[in-house]
Amino acid sequence: MPRLRISAFVVVSFFAGALALRGAAPVSLFDGRTLNGWEGDAKWWSVQDGAITGGSTTEKIPRNFFVATAKSFQNFDLRLKIKLTGVPNTGMINSGVQIRSLRVPADTEMSGYQVDAGDGWWGKLYDESRRNKVIGEPLDGAAVNAAVKKGDWNEYRIRAEGPRIRTWINGVPGLDYTETDPNVALDGKIAVQIHSGGIALVQAKDITIEELPPTPGAPTWDKVGHPKPRDPSAKKKKAAPAATPAVAPK
Repeated sequence: MPRLRISAFVVVSFFAGALALRGAAPVSLFDGRTLNGWEGDAKWWSVQDGAITGGSTTEKIPRNFFVATAKSFQNFDLRLKIKLTGVPNTGMINSGVQIRSLRVPADTEMSGYQVDAGDGWWGKLYDESRRNKVIGEPLDGAAVNAAVKKGDWNEYRIRAEGPRIRTWINGVPGLDYTETDPNVALDGKIAVQIHSGGIALVQAKDITIEELPPTPGAPTWDKVGHPKPRDPSAKKKKAAPAATPAVAPK
């Protein structure tokens, strides 16, 4: 009997350790009815048809707007469904999912990684209001574009663990990026963007996150410094040429 009790203890300890390494159980970040746990400009963000909804069906988007989580996250496995629609020829129709980001003071912008969404941008990793350029390209752009359901719901999976960020779109691998700059924060808010430009609407739903164990000694915003007010001359994102991997500045 003592031997059996020891064996049971070992088994329980093993599974407890395995769960700790795997991370917490996935939890929902959106209740489907309210923006509890999120913050953003009420003129541009609301809940419609059970989805976080940003933008407008009647007017052009004058600036980039974000709805962001109240909580910060470091390492995680995030899943959400996102839908981007708009009126063609009215301007840029673009969105994205900010991760490890913070708001820029006295501005509508956020600073940090953006997992992009939109024609010519799906699967790219843009460094929003920081390096202001694409820093990660899709592993296979043709496969990503083939997987995207234009004007419909697409599932993004984003796994951020230490300096490594990986994505999948509708199950197809997107990007695999490893940060090499030790002064880039690996924590921050999660947000959804509606990009300035055309008449456009973005919706997000079924948003869940599995928090993973933190990375010891990882750079954080508190360590490297919070975003500074935006330079008015900073470059802005433009529509990306669909036929080439080159990307115009943001």
